[in-house]
Amino acid sequence: MENFKMLSIIIPAYNEAGTIHMILNRVAEVVLINGIEKELILVNDCSTDHTEEVLLEYRNQHPNMNIQYFKHEVNQGKGAAIHTGIKKATGEYLVIQDADLEYDPEEFNELLKPVIRGSADVVFGSRFLGGNPHRILFFWHSIGNKMLTRLSNMLTNLNLTDMETCYKLCKTPIIQGIALKEKRFGFEPEITAKLARIPDIRIYEVGISYYGRTYQEGKKIGWRDGFRAIYCILKYNLFH
Repeated sequence: MENFKMLSIIIPAYNEAGTIHMILNRVAEVVLINGIEKELILVNDCSTDHTEEVLLEYRNQHPNMNIQYFKHEVNQGKGAAIHTGIKKATGEYLVIQDADLEYDPEEFNELLKPVIRGSADVVFGSRFLGGNPHRILFFWHSIGNKMLTRLSNMLTNLNLTDMETCYKLCKTPIIQGIALKEKRFGFEPEITAKLARIPDIRIYEVGISYYGRTYQEGKKIGWRDGFRAIYCILKYNLFH
């Protein structure tokens, strides 16, 4: 049984002015198990819309929430925003939360359960496990995700079902001790490869729901990112 006091929730944001207040409200409403407190780390990756104004106004309107705000002066990519959030995290564990509405913060508690039991150092939230709700969208995206996960598993010797998931909960000192390089969507295969090489690390996976977005609704990842993911899987597993 592991008891800890705070979970750092890293929220990278780029041009999410229209929806980010909704995800912040959902995070605020979540009551974490075991009385764990929340630290929100908002990283604005040089948005060109009104994301900064929305975030600062939200922080001012919620003075009782532990909200840290950081801004990149130049757009660097989602991975770079996560790097910033990782460096600033002070909770014993941290988790990554996208600024859109594709993942449900209520499921933080599902990620936390293996940690609370004292079983896990890292927990992946899989969109392909369990009977949770999943929006039906892109066939080839799902095939691509599974192919990337399988390729990653072949080289890491893990048996994950969803390497590309946003939801990765990790013991903060572990992830702060990893030298991360990928500044865009290569973050997922890089962190997976580097976590897998840590001796005796305990990695778990739990099923989560997925409320995917269309491109018209703001989805940003594309086929080029898939090729970058393949490159990163090979790079960080074969040439480390």
